[in-house]
Amino acid sequence: MSLKNTIIIGAGFSSLSAACYLAKEGNRVTVLEKNENIGGRASQYVRDGFTFDMGPSWYWMPGVFEKFFADFGKKPSDYYHLEKLSPAYSVYFGENDFFTVEDTLDKIYSAFEKEETGSSKKLEKFVNRARKNYEIAIDDLVYNPGVSPMELVSTKTVANLHQFFSTISRDVRSAFKNPRLIAILEFPVLFLGAKPSKTPSFYSFMNYADFGLGTWHPKGGMYSVVNAMIDLASSLGVEFKTNAAVDEIVVENGKAKGVQVNGGFTKADIVLSGADYHHTETLLPKAYRQYSESYWDKKVFAPSSLLFYVGFDKKIKNVQHHTLFFDVDFEAHSEAIYDDPKWPKDPLFYANFPSITDATFAPEGKEAGFFLVPLAPNLKDSEVLREDYFKKIIDRFETLTNQKVSDAVLFKESFCVNDFKDRYNSYKGNAYGMANTLLQTAFLRPKLKSKKVEGLYFTGQLTVPGPGVPPSLISGKLVSDLIDQNK
Repeated sequence: MSLKNTIIIGAGFSSLSAACYLAKEGNRVTVLEKNENIGGRASQYVRDGFTFDMGPSWYWMPGVFEKFFADFGKKPSDYYHLEKLSPAYSVYFGENDFFTVEDTLDKIYSAFEKEETGSSKKLEKFVNRARKNYEIAIDDLVYNPGVSPMELVSTKTVANLHQFFSTISRDVRSAFKNPRLIAILEFPVLFLGAKPSKTPSFYSFMNYADFGLGTWHPKGGMYSVVNAMIDLASSLGVEFKTNAAVDEIVVENGKAKGVQVNGGFTKADIVLSGADYHHTETLLPKAYRQYSESYWDKKVFAPSSLLFYVGFDKKIKNVQHHTLFFDVDFEAHSEAIYDDPKWPKDPLFYANFPSITDATFAPEGKEAGFFLVPLAPNLKDSEVLREDYFKKIIDRFETLTNQKVSDAVLFKESFCVNDFKDRYNSYKGNAYGMANTLLQTAFLRPKLKSKKVEGLYFTGQLTVPGPGVPPSLISGKLVSDLIDQNK
């Protein structure tokens, strides 16, 4: 096999993963990142002694990370220290009224039973099915490249085929009546970018990732995982170039020849894009684009987000490292994202205080706060709206957690739809990619390999296996395998 000069566009998790695998095979790999630092949506923001993960903040499915590093004879612990959060997170439903998700199944079963008599046995049955689905997903599905419907066919998947024609919401609501428990069980599929009522039952494996495998924190945050992958890639000979925005993918006679970047041409045998898939295709002449604008417009995309990075001049009470605020109508907010796109009247939100667990995130006696409001993609975005919603969530936060925090804000920075578009070239400003609905699963997602341009490939959350950090690591492996097979 001849070794290839490979250019990778973008430096998020999927690109870093692919870079490592391709370099391991001896390919000459250069990663071009349009922004000033590596990490894509998992960038880091540092200010006045405070540190913030700008994007992903949940470390789930630790086995996927272990498998990735093991492919290079390494372990996550060679690069960063992991701590299992205990408790995993809390969910507020009202003033001083919260449910805590603990760090073991037995504790979670007991907490459910206190909420709804008989629910512990139902939950045990639900989790056992979710565990089996997780094993099927890892062993039979997510490490397939999405090139054929036959990838879904195995003894295990055929036996569980019915789970692709029911939904998470239907399963949860048929077993549980307590609205608090329903919200907790439906929450994990939001990581897949779709409504629970549109997500196939099979994806209950996310509940096992939540309850069974637990929530972890890498010391230094998710950016410590980025740094680990940079170190690994660099040790394999990968070259990184930042502030390198690709203007065009050069195609001659149906074959990728390289890229135009910063006004100059860089030759390549292989061009692999981990940047936004839709944006990448706009770098091609129209004749070489696989998917039309109407194709993209009809797809169900995961939400965008309004994010705030806040430095507090005191420690915050009555919260966990991860805290969800579900004190308003879940369905109404969901409709404002998927059915009638608009800014939600009463937003659900998520707050992350990593400095509770990890002192490196904030100066002593202070707290780093990350707030997230899920939004429909492509909404009008303005500073006025951002300020209005910051006040909405902080007022609620103070009431629900019984403390005053607005007078302790040292600074805040926001990030929203316009920033996702400008910084990441994100289609409609989505935050997570394309949702994993029934008709957007596996081989029905955009392809890793271009059908129109030889030597052009794609990776990341708009292709297989889907949105999220663990799937991005897998996507990088899948595309690198495909490239190796096509040498």
